[in-house]
Amino acid sequence: MMGVSPQTLRAWEEQDKISPVYTPGGHRRYKLSQIEEVRDNEVKLSSGITRVAVYCRTSSHEQKQKGDLERQIGRVLQYCVEKKYNVVEAFEEVGSGVNDSRAKLKKLFKLVEEQKIDKVVVEHKDRLSRFCLEYLVCYFNSYGVEIEWMSDILGKSYEEELVEDILSLMASFSNKIYGKRSAENKKARKLAKEMEKIKNE
Repeated sequence: MMGVSPQTLRAWEEQDKISPVYTPGGHRRYKLSQIEEVRDNEVKLSSGITRVAVYCRTSSHEQKQKGDLERQIGRVLQYCVEKKYNVVEAFEEVGSGVNDSRAKLKKLFKLVEEQKIDKVVVEHKDRLSRFCLEYLVCYFNSYGVEIEWMSDILGKSYEEELVEDILSLMASFSNKIYGKRSAENKKARKLAKEMEKIKNE
């Protein structure tokens, strides 16, 4: 079925491409479903087909309602058609670029970890993450997945989003600082009341 030698199967086992079941006598047995999956993956690799996931994002629902997200995914899909990429999954998401707990982004991570794609295609690099993109690049590369963006030039709408994201980031940090101060003040007032109570007793 595979057209390979037993030595190749053992090499694939060491590379975690395939996991045989061992008989009591130590012989390898392979599930048909697994053989077919490995065969399909090898055919894709040998045929040069690039499996990609598309990720598109806008920061606000207002942008989505204006059609920004729809137009963005249209441009990216057209780009993939021109490149003759096989689009495995297309993700559309509304959320800040500084938010690292986006639901669709987590689904993208799962595709990467399961090695079901070869590339992630975005319109601009900031669609994946506003900051520290280098960490994502290293993380994806560790699974053999590349990140490809269509352009390095950001449009006006993306510059406006950047301002919004920076303001939301500042607000988040401010809330944390104020929350910490509030907790400390509350603790100090409680301690002062206890000290006053002890003094009166």
